[in-house]
Amino acid sequence: QVQLVESGGGSVQAGGSLRLSCVASGRTFSRHVMGWFRQAPGKEREFVAAINWSGYSTYYADSVKDRFTISRDNAKNTVYLQMNSLKSEDTAVYSCAARNDISISTMGADYDYWGQGTQVTVSS
Repeated sequence: QVQLVESGGGSVQAGGSLRLSCVASGRTFSRHVMGWFRQAPGKEREFVAAINWSGYSTYYADSVKDRFTISRDNAKNTVYLQMNSLKSEDTAVYSCAARNDISISTMGADYDYWGQGTQVTVSS
């Protein structure tokens, strides 16, 4: 069982930055692929970024590529999402998720554990 708790959300002006953190409980964190997803009001949940167990392989949605960076610290059971050059369309609830598998997936249904989410609001 893995429990995930996100933090770091908030309100920021367009062009600003935020860093989200997701702390995982459980001793198997380092074996999980970790992902970030987001859901804006009235929209479906969408994939943002994912990272494999070692941190050497990452994957991003086209909409955030070159602006967001996902990373992880297995010693701290934590995955991060550094968000730069934020846009109003990045406004959403951001959730981290853990997948008990070695391969990265962009599909939410492939992830086994989810956090509660943290709100990110970008004003233009």
